[in-house]
Amino acid sequence: MGSNSMEDGSGEKQTRFNMYACACAIVASIVSIIFGYDTGVMSGAMIFIKEDLKINDTQVEVLAGILNLCALVGSLVAGRTSDYIGRRYTIVLASIIFLLGAILMGYAPTYAILMTGRCTAGVGVGFALMIAPVYSAEISSPSSRGFLTSLPELCISLGILLGYLSNYFFGKMALKLGWRLMLGIAAVPSLALAFGILKMPESPRWLVMQGRLGDAKKVLLLVSNSKEEAEARIRDIKSAAGIDENCQEDVVKLSRKARGEGVWKELLLTPSPAVRRILIAAIGIHFFEHATGIEAVVLYSPRIFKKAGITDQDKLLLATVGVGLTKTAFIFMATFWIDRVGRRRLLLISTGGMIAALTVLGFSLTMAGQSKEIKLLWAMSLSIVAIYVYVAFFSIGLGPITWVYSSEIFPLKLRAQGASIGVAVNRVMNATVSMSFISIYKAITIGGSFFMFAGISVLAWVFFYFSLPETKGKSLEEMETLFSKNARPRNTGIEVQQRSNV
Repeated sequence: MGSNSMEDGSGEKQTRFNMYACACAIVASIVSIIFGYDTGVMSGAMIFIKEDLKINDTQVEVLAGILNLCALVGSLVAGRTSDYIGRRYTIVLASIIFLLGAILMGYAPTYAILMTGRCTAGVGVGFALMIAPVYSAEISSPSSRGFLTSLPELCISLGILLGYLSNYFFGKMALKLGWRLMLGIAAVPSLALAFGILKMPESPRWLVMQGRLGDAKKVLLLVSNSKEEAEARIRDIKSAAGIDENCQEDVVKLSRKARGEGVWKELLLTPSPAVRRILIAAIGIHFFEHATGIEAVVLYSPRIFKKAGITDQDKLLLATVGVGLTKTAFIFMATFWIDRVGRRRLLLISTGGMIAALTVLGFSLTMAGQSKEIKLLWAMSLSIVAIYVYVAFFSIGLGPITWVYSSEIFPLKLRAQGASIGVAVNRVMNATVSMSFISIYKAITIGGSFFMFAGISVLAWVFFYFSLPETKGKSLEEMETLFSKNARPRNTGIEVQQRSNV
């Protein structure tokens, strides 16, 4: 098998990384590049769309935020879809939806058709955000899961950066053509992904849920670092799915419950104490990822830089490209640190840095706003530095870890729907911030809005400290035990009880 060539002949346990699993996670994460591109490109495209289609500020806000409301629908449908048709075909479906959205937006002669295309792309976003981290988490080994599951977030920021660059270069073209090319070009990677994904294996955990143990074992031999690890992983997955660990059959028939029926009831109506804690952790981390203001900076950075005192349009778009570069560079660093430093420690460092940067940004923008007659160079410089520092701290922790953490903590049969609830919360918060930011800063000033985000970041830090245990190096099948250990002592037998229910 291709994976076993990764073993170190000296017998040392040096084999920590499987290139085949990495390749699968990278291809699955292309769907996140398309989503990132759709988000990033809109920040600059909005300037040209507003001028070309003669739309007002409210219509601009709706155009920016509608992507996330439609993504909410997409993410809730995606969880069930991926349990029915498999993780792989769900990614194919997401890329086809993106393709349709890009064609509609690129063609868009009117605001209504542009909105239709943006909504269609939004449904694709919901699918992409749910499925890419779940697929990556399900094929990766515990030792490299943080790295592989943070790839979708790295790809989102890469997509955002490509969107910013597209703004800069296509912005020099004729008004009617430039923004349409910016939006329509996303159709190209969508088409490539739909074909590329068919060469990849299905998630072994989904195969076990369908009773296809033989196929699952073949995939695990490909994506594990050694035959022993593959054997151990298949035993754990069988056990989590309620199948006898020693069962050697290639195909078994599972009860409807073991195949994922009644999941919503078990997740929301009658959760065990451990599942309740897992659900609170997942919803909380997704809520705070956007409540702390990243979307305001990513989507409206040209406006923020303008408020800080940069007036030249070319310089505005270049400063915005700097935001994209910072985000991508620091998420890239974070992918290597997540498995070494640990999720919890990185998260607390990241949120602490964000609190400081947001406070400084609030102060400097307030000072820049006070002196309307003269440009305060120090306030402008401090605002730019604070934005970059804020984006850097967000990107080494809260950005990637939100997706790693929420896709790895749910028990096997609750994972797809559990992750989709997290994504739904994420999209609601994203839409709330992107559709209300202009109105908020007009009401409480732009400096005041960033002081507000700093206050929310303090609450986030407290929540992470008390509610999120460390998951570094744990197998996916150990998560429920980890969260029940943190519950009251009498709940420690929870996983046994759940297995007997299955």
